Amino acid sequence: MIYLDGNSLGPLPSAVKKRMARVVCDEWGAMLIRGWNQAGWMEQPRRVGERVGRLIGAEPGSVVMGDTLSIKVYQALVSALEMNPGRRVILSDTGNFPSDLYIADGLTRTLGDGYELRTVDPEQVMDAIDETVAVILITEVDYRTGRRHDMKALTQKAHAVGALAIWDLAHSAGALPVDVAAEGADLAVGCTYKYLNAGPGGPAFIYVAPRHQERARPALSGWMGHEAPFAFDLDYRPGHGIERMRVGTPLILQLAALDAALDVWEGVDMWDVRTSSLELGDLFIAGVEARCPELKLATPRAHEERGSQVSFEHPEGYAIMQALIAEGVIGDFRAPVTLRFGFTPLYIRADDVNRAVDILARIIGERRWDRPEFKRRARVT
Repeated sequence: MIYLDGNSLGPLPSAVKKRMARVVCDEWGAMLIRGWNQAGWMEQPRRVGERVGRLIGAEPGSVVMGDTLSIKVYQALVSALEMNPGRRVILSDTGNFPSDLYIADGLTRTLGDGYELRTVDPEQVMDAIDETVAVILITEVDYRTGRRHDMKALTQKAHAVGALAIWDLAHSAGALPVDVAAEGADLAVGCTYKYLNAGPGGPAFIYVAPRHQERARPALSGWMGHEAPFAFDLDYRPGHGIERMRVGTPLILQLAALDAALDVWEGVDMWDVRTSSLELGDLFIAGVEARCPELKLATPRAHEERGSQVSFEHPEGYAIMQALIAEGVIGDFRAPVTLRFGFTPLYIRADDVNRAVDILARIIGERRWDRPEFKRRARVT
């Protein structure tokens, strides 16, 4: 198998199996409820958050794990809107992941009173940031095309007009160097089952800049975000700092998988990862364009304008991808016409890329995709 879909679901790191077995058998199995104290379960969201924080350039004590990305987007949006009273506009772009837009739209409908989600083309975001905007909600790397926004420039523009900036790092964390502190992000969120290899359903993270932590209301006032959860007070008092962004019971098994997966990153320089990823992407682009002229490149060529994925377009993109998968090259498809390929140099080499190009060229040249079984849409594409 040539796995070019780590941008959607990372593979299983070898260390995860042993860690999961230990947590299931030695902790859950033997300790039972004592695991909350004896195995440090209660501290996992903060401790693992620190490890993720180092990969996104976060200050110590500013990242916590838990829940899903959708919940963290909701929390970040509500906090930002409450910290910027008097404004009603959430600005995003049409290239953002639809789930983020759904959350934002649903929130504005709940709030009513003139709140709105305003979307523009990705290239128009900079010009659309004005004094009416309360907060920008931007995914740094476009999930379809791999186009990368300029976090620093857009954040500076937002701050210049009095707006706050939320960044979705789902396609950035573990894929490229990120520095939320240096680039001024107010809040950031992300999932961990893509480039960080936490496994399906891996927990999300939220970053809150230290300057906002005692002002940001968590919106979802969950038990674990209480200042003293086991006092069982009837009134909610938010925890201190990033702890207030905890909501429900920690996902102990999934956090254990993520914690083990993060061992791979110890001592890894993200700039080395970035360099290798771009080299692999360039190799793939050159090979496909030379041998599959029917495919149209959808990803920017300039290194500074793209993430760690390469996308091509074709009217029969779905069938082509199914034919590729049938021959052991795993990428994925995004409607209406996009074939996506992720380049993760921790486990992808140039030989893999060259073999993938060979197989793709054969499928295109011989029209191997033109079969009924490759055109039947599965529930997950």
